[in-house]
Amino acid sequence: MASFTDLPDLAAERLGGQVIAANDDFFAEKENLIKSSEPVWREDEYTDRGKWMDGWETRRRRTPGNDWAVVRLGVPGIVRGVVIDTAFFTGNYPEEASIDTCVVDGFDEVERTSGGSVRWEALLPRSPLKGNAKNEFAVDGKGKRVTHLRLNIFPDGGVARLRVHGEVAPDENVFAGEADLAALVNGGYVVSCSDMHYGNRNNLILPGRSTHMGDGWETKRRRGPGHDWAIIRLARRGLIDRVEMDTDHFKGNAPGTCDLEYCDAVADSKFDAETANWSVLVPGQQVKPHAQHEWPVESPKPATHVRLNIYPDGGVARLRLFGRVVK
Repeated sequence: MASFTDLPDLAAERLGGQVIAANDDFFAEKENLIKSSEPVWREDEYTDRGKWMDGWETRRRRTPGNDWAVVRLGVPGIVRGVVIDTAFFTGNYPEEASIDTCVVDGFDEVERTSGGSVRWEALLPRSPLKGNAKNEFAVDGKGKRVTHLRLNIFPDGGVARLRVHGEVAPDENVFAGEADLAALVNGGYVVSCSDMHYGNRNNLILPGRSTHMGDGWETKRRRGPGHDWAIIRLARRGLIDRVEMDTDHFKGNAPGTCDLEYCDAVADSKFDAETANWSVLVPGQQVKPHAQHEWPVESPKPATHVRLNIYPDGGVARLRLFGRVVK
């Protein structure tokens, strides 16, 4: 698996991503491209147009040209890599694909044709695809923030899923007042954790409440000394004045207690949790199962990272760190 796949999927449906246009989706709907679920195969299921497929599939092209679909990203960002998944498309996948990007302010729809006034820039050059495979491509986004993406397939065929991994680059207006400095949609990121056997660490900072127990961060049962933890890189350096933590759905496996620490460090790849100067943000607290918790922060200090410590192990659905940005 490519390293960029550890970054958030900027096109994710649950982050607000949407397939807003496609020149054709005769066999399978364009909306399937960004479903959060993994593609599935149904052996004997057919529609009035042909074999049911869990993806986006165009008809067989009999004229020159190629097919395309336009995706509005759920959150704007800098793209570091894409995954074009052709799962279960074996004799009907495109031979090649390319990707273009653009920036459109506001919530307006992008021009629905290959031409028009929108300025598209190449992100992924025309590249060969394999059938029934996750085709991973690292890309050079040149540090540019983008809002929309166009997937071009040559000449036609089916793609099960499209994942667009990168770094969130939100509108700065979101930080004008109090904001959730941990939120993934604002640019927060869970950089590391002690364990995530049952649930991905970045589920902690997804929008909304969790949908089920697997939609949070959960560690395996600890059989030795120590405790589990997760470190969040804040979207911006800020003063955190209150913390919300939700153990929704964790009824028999919530932590017993927790505490939170903070440090003020440069939020980049040079950050070292081992040598960082950690201080108490929220002292030890009892944790209730399947419940929402809120704690004020006494005398907030500037922070770039927060560490959630849970004792000894267990699951947490969501973590919110509210505060104001400081220079």
